[in-house]
Amino acid sequence: MQAFLGEMCSYYYLYVLPFYNSNKTMYLNFIKAETLTASGIPARPVLTSYYKSRNFKNRARDSFNQYTSPDQTILCIDSRQNMYSQLLAGLVNRKKVIRLGAIFASAFLRAISFLKENWGNMCEDIRSGVLGSLITDSSCRSSMADILKSSDPKSAAEIQEICRRESWEGVLVALWPKTKYIEAVVTGTMAQYIPSLEYYTAGKIPLVGTMYASSESYFGVNLKPLCKVEEVAFTLIPNTDDGPVDEEDKVEKEKLVDTADLKIGLCRYRVGDVVQVVGFSNKAPQMRFVCRRNVVLSIDADKTTEEDLHNSITKAKDMLNGAHLVEYTSYPDTSTLPGHYVLFWEMASDTTCIESGILENCCLVRSTGTKSSIYIYRRCRSHDKSIGALEIRLLKPGSFEALMDHFVTQGASINQYKTPRCIKTKDALDILNSSVTDSFLGKKRFSPKSRPKVLFSPARAD
Repeated sequence: MQAFLGEMCSYYYLYVLPFYNSNKTMYLNFIKAETLTASGIPARPVLTSYYKSRNFKNRARDSFNQYTSPDQTILCIDSRQNMYSQLLAGLVNRKKVIRLGAIFASAFLRAISFLKENWGNMCEDIRSGVLGSLITDSSCRSSMADILKSSDPKSAAEIQEICRRESWEGVLVALWPKTKYIEAVVTGTMAQYIPSLEYYTAGKIPLVGTMYASSESYFGVNLKPLCKVEEVAFTLIPNTDDGPVDEEDKVEKEKLVDTADLKIGLCRYRVGDVVQVVGFSNKAPQMRFVCRRNVVLSIDADKTTEEDLHNSITKAKDMLNGAHLVEYTSYPDTSTLPGHYVLFWEMASDTTCIESGILENCCLVRSTGTKSSIYIYRRCRSHDKSIGALEIRLLKPGSFEALMDHFVTQGASINQYKTPRCIKTKDALDILNSSVTDSFLGKKRFSPKSRPKVLFSPARAD
């Protein structure tokens, strides 16, 4: 069903995007190793299952599926050899590529970072027409031999001239000049990567989020793929999922469902995403993804959600005087009394140009606003004194790549990896703490203000 719906979506985009049906696509796909359950059943991410399936291997070779990457490189289990080979194939065909992308924006940006480190070797491979010794996987080598059919010194020189620039602003436009758009998930927590993508495209290549899906099901499709990323909405596909959508304020907690209420052979699950209905297409609702409904941080009575954290980071960004925050995560540090929130920040540039007072003020953003959760946090900070001052720890460049490498070695899928918004393991925390270059604490004390006005009163029982 998912392969069928994916094919139907591609036909729709062939219709709405006139340039869709031409040339090649550098879409970066990755798989991860399988694990076995206690009963011996292989367990793997849904995308890995799809890439290894006959549906993928025997797919129709239309323009939508005309990847620059040979299937053998996609199926390579070594993520570095996989990424090297796919990027190299994309560079060889760079003047034929009209679409770039990956499942998540974070994976695509990781590929750009990998290219920064390895473009010299790739240029040498293109110049000589021979794959270098960095690639040892036999399937990758044999498939790439068909890509590197002959030496191409001219193309290698062009790529070298582009990549040796001091600034990589607009580098994607220069390397793949015919690109019409970048396809990746750029909603929810992936929205934080939009500034980086716009930097590498110089704002000249649209960012497109085509569909809303999970491992279990497709939910919706973006009927206006070239809209602004902040306006992306997904039209519900009515025949993909018959599960209910709960109103956020009416969710019944811990509700038991009798097995007699479930159809035999089916499982009931809650995805946990919060969506906002913003319109309709005919009678199908159009939804905007908000966040995953969960609590990220909690020290005492406070409950900080992913949305709360994202809003605080957004406020802090406005105070940075143009400095670019690359990535962030958090940690509830209870090693001190009282415990306090820690934010790990990686900046794109030298932070010496940012006054320490500004960063200290950034530590106060969690205490500003009128939302109920902010009130509780402020009360815990100032009245109960059960939460200490928020701390920002600045990290050296590449820290979050090291964190990702750690999780990938622990079995995470590079294709579906998202930076965790809260660090929960000692090993991951040690990686970040070992990269700290400076730290700042919020010094100001807040007086707990009155509770925000209730905008909606509970319904009265008649």
